[in-house]
Amino acid sequence: MAKTKTIYTGQDVLDFINSYVENDQKKADSLHLIELMQEWSGFEPKMWGPSIIGFGNYHYQYASGHEGDAPILGFSPRKAAISLYVYSNTEKSEKLLESLGKYKMGKACIYVKKLVDINIPILQQLCIESIKYIQEHHECACRDKD
Repeated sequence: MAKTKTIYTGQDVLDFINSYVENDQKKADSLHLIELMQEWSGFEPKMWGPSIIGFGNYHYQYASGHEGDAPILGFSPRKAAISLYVYSNTEKSEKLLESLGKYKMGKACIYVKKLVDINIPILQQLCIESIKYIQEHHECACRDKD
């Protein structure tokens, strides 16, 4: 079975942003996302794998038997777009996406070019919905926050 790359690394988040993110707008957006996601989740930012900034953690296990840990909320300031790991496949999340703004949807993440392209209060609601979903379906650090 393949080993997951998305594991907590201990790398410094600000060092990562300053060394990896070349675009000034993306750097500013990344710093703003850190503030927002830290506030919304109640967790400090931590590096997961080589390029994901995550907040909190939860344990998952698929029907296939594959299991692991992942951040509750997260993002990655990739060159093409910012990947937001904030989506849970719920009816409410689907409805919220209609008002999010300019984005592309991947299998498990939302891609945005710049934060000004999206509605931040809707992003907050998506994050809260995702935290709620994870609390209900997985063992997570977010349960300790209640």
